[in-house]
Amino acid sequence: MNPSYQHTVESANAVSKLSTPCRVAAVTAAGPTRALRGRRAVRPSGDDREQAILATAERLLQERGFAGISVDDLARGAGISRPTFYFYFKSKESVLLSLMEPVIARADSEFDGAVQRPPADPRRIWRNGIKAFFTAFESRRALACAAAEALATSSELRSMWSRFMQKWIDQTAALITAERVRGAAPETIPAADLATSLNQMNERTMMAALSAETPAVDADRVVDTLTHIWVTSIYGESS
Repeated sequence: MNPSYQHTVESANAVSKLSTPCRVAAVTAAGPTRALRGRRAVRPSGDDREQAILATAERLLQERGFAGISVDDLARGAGISRPTFYFYFKSKESVLLSLMEPVIARADSEFDGAVQRPPADPRRIWRNGIKAFFTAFESRRALACAAAEALATSSELRSMWSRFMQKWIDQTAALITAERVRGAAPETIPAADLATSLNQMNERTMMAALSAETPAVDADRVVDTLTHIWVTSIYGESS
């Protein structure tokens, strides 16, 4: 790894170590999701009823939208009573957060891996990161669509999502800054503004593709399309 990318990696890694309970520059995906899952503090160890609730939720999400699922549906599908459900989760949104946790952790760890092991062509970092995120959610489309739907009504989910997005934005800004420092990318708009816009564009474009909206970029072309926009925005028209 050349010195400039060693600096890039160190900058990105430093970002991920600065998490706090507030909306801050960097938090790990696993941390905020664990904190916001809404689990009750005490429950029988080894109990499989929690898994039955999660499995029921995932199955129902394949059949109907998140708004069409109730706590009663989840309890009935898991073979438990409504009061028992609340022993494990405080709401159906908390169930969704628990389902989201491994998906987000996968995307986050793969992005971190792309940052820590840059390829011979450093610009492929961007494609690797975009692909890691899209692949993680494409494999769980119903869950991704449910999460997008629930963002409008769930403050817990919005808080978790904004913290996760903030980490990606800050890592992206650190990488852009490192590329500018080594002379590979021009100084244009502030790195944080560019990173924010690119990541928010990713979110909207990917969700449109995953939920089969019209219009939308074909899912098979999402990664290449977004990568082109990122590289052009970061390195300039001649890249």
